[in-house]
Amino acid sequence: MHSSSDTPTRSGPFGSGLLGPLDQDVTVLRRRVQRLLTATLIATNVIGALVVVGLAALLIPAPGMSGDLVRVTAVAVPVYVVSAVVVGTLWGTRGALRTLRWAAEGRSPTDAERVASLRVPLRLTLMQAVLWGVATVVFAALAVLRQPAVALTVFLVVAFASVVVCAIAYLFGEFALRPYAARALDGTAPPRPLSGGVNLRMLLFWCLGTGVPVAGLVVTAVLAWVRGDVSTTKLAVSVIALGLVVLCFGLLVTVFTARAVVNPITSVRDALGRVRAGEFDVAIPVYDGTELGLLQAGFNDMAAGLAERERMRDLFGRHVGHEVAVEAMRTSESSTELGGSVRTVSVLFVDLVGSTALAASRPPEEVVGLLNRFFTVVVDEVDRHHGLVNKFVGDAALAVFGAPAPLEDHATCALAAGRAIARRLALEVPDGPAGIGVATGDAVAGNVGDPRRFEYTVIGDPVNEAARLTELAKNAPDRLLASWTAVEAAAAEEAARWRATEDVTLRGRSRPTTLASPR
Repeated sequence: MHSSSDTPTRSGPFGSGLLGPLDQDVTVLRRRVQRLLTATLIATNVIGALVVVGLAALLIPAPGMSGDLVRVTAVAVPVYVVSAVVVGTLWGTRGALRTLRWAAEGRSPTDAERVASLRVPLRLTLMQAVLWGVATVVFAALAVLRQPAVALTVFLVVAFASVVVCAIAYLFGEFALRPYAARALDGTAPPRPLSGGVNLRMLLFWCLGTGVPVAGLVVTAVLAWVRGDVSTTKLAVSVIALGLVVLCFGLLVTVFTARAVVNPITSVRDALGRVRAGEFDVAIPVYDGTELGLLQAGFNDMAAGLAERERMRDLFGRHVGHEVAVEAMRTSESSTELGGSVRTVSVLFVDLVGSTALAASRPPEEVVGLLNRFFTVVVDEVDRHHGLVNKFVGDAALAVFGAPAPLEDHATCALAAGRAIARRLALEVPDGPAGIGVATGDAVAGNVGDPRRFEYTVIGDPVNEAARLTELAKNAPDRLLASWTAVEAAAAEEAARWRATEDVTLRGRSRPTTLASPR
């Protein structure tokens, strides 16, 4: 359901190692969740039973009257709990897994199945409410038959335990069903929460964890006041007992509620760390139906957008050159305008010798392979010397040093790149000799074309001069020529590697060019 790039937190992809890995088999997942739900059912009913027995022993007034009822309760409660577990397993757990059968079938859920799957914890809670509602009526009826005077107290005790069971059942059920919630929400970005919002959840758990227990204290005090025959000791014991339940139960609900809120946020935080480190192919499982799930889904959308943007930037850089791409993104407004500015740059032009005859005498696959090996050398050395391969023209390449990003020693870099390319081509591509020309001068660097489709290029005298030098270099001993102007603009160390040869008036130019070749 999820790609291999999905991001787990340190405690597992769903916030706990109990829920297993992200890509677990559906059969394994079904068994795992069934065991967790059954354990949840047993645990919540046992907790409820302990609350009933404990509060019955402490809160029922008149010890002489309460012993018989407590003994009946001590027997009836375990019997009822066992019955509730059996009925709950058959009714709740199996019903929940039937609702989730789309996952066992290996398909995506329909919209109705998705909503029903996210409401399974609520269904399990309602099931517990029904079972404990019956228990409340049964035990209150027993009290009426055995000790009518304490029937109201028994009713309140069991009702209070019912609230405890329902709250814990919902929290445990939502936790155990996170893997299914993640599969149900996989690939979706719902515009609103599908299972109630965080505000509703927090308000509900405040009512269950704090409001109802405190209301129990208030009711106990009211009953003591109305009856008038409750001793101070008995009232103190009642308040202490309910107070301890409030503290313990409130702490339990708070811990689980906090984990339900923190786990999705932690998954987003960990994934953000990976994005910050440059890893954009990141996705996290969305397993929460509230605004927290929308946060997880929103992060996945953001990460997918960033990954797509990174791919576009990489592709853009491959087409126009990394420097052009960086400059375009740095000056996004001006970079979309046609025209350019005059800059002093160095230009390197390299062209294969006899490419027409080469294409006619070799199969196309061999010609393409040769061109790729040839351009690999050119791109490698131009990049290493801080230049930009501005364009490929058939079997030739034009490289610029000093635009679009300024380069203080552009002439030095261009001459060094020319020497390195000539040396490597002779060693690595002996079947593809090429002429190389280097020139320096003022040129217009900018965007040429139409506002809907343009390219970055340089136009001017050094471009033409480099192209003419390349033609002459094809017949030169080292197949590399530069203008003396470029050598004079280079650093002394690089200039010392060149020597002036002759003055030549290049085709299309009115003044002679002093040629330079490597020593």
